[in-house]
Amino acid sequence: MKNKTELLRKSVGAALLIALGDYVLLKLGQPIGPFLFALGLVGVCYMGQNLFTGKCGFMIADRIPPLDLLLILAGNLAAGWVFGWIFSVADPGLTAAALEKVNSWEVSLPFFIKACLCGVVMYVAVLLYRKGTPLGIIFGIPLFIFCGFQHCIANVITLGVAVTFDWSLPVAVLGNFAGSLFTWWISRTVDQ
Repeated sequence: MKNKTELLRKSVGAALLIALGDYVLLKLGQPIGPFLFALGLVGVCYMGQNLFTGKCGFMIADRIPPLDLLLILAGNLAAGWVFGWIFSVADPGLTAAALEKVNSWEVSLPFFIKACLCGVVMYVAVLLYRKGTPLGIIFGIPLFIFCGFQHCIANVITLGVAVTFDWSLPVAVLGNFAGSLFTWWISRTVDQ
């Protein structure tokens, strides 16, 4: 990942795909929204885009430089918020659903644990994709949404739709990172 422009372009692309998933989730809600949201990660994986939550668990194995991972995160967050804002302009009815969601978030240990669990799901979903099956994505994305696990990139898109910021976002970033990296460590230990 030496070309920073391409790295950033693929980060914006990933944010757009996840934003489309978040749009349908806010628009349709449950039970159908979580299943359609999975198209976002399917697109990210099959199109080779850079999603922070899909890369962080593989940073050691894939030798992703920490600064590249930070650039991916920055691209995902900035583009995700902007795409969310664009959706709020295109479909103002989404704003109420987004605000309701944001108002349920809090900086707390349970929120952090839910973000860690989302990191676990994301690592497993991408690992299974790398092993040749999209089933981890197809089942994993609805799983984390139905369980209320916190995905930092989806959350920043929701913040963009709500045209706001919430301090739970850094907690979600850290939790996603920790859960994904911990799951890599466990799977690495099991393989040895």
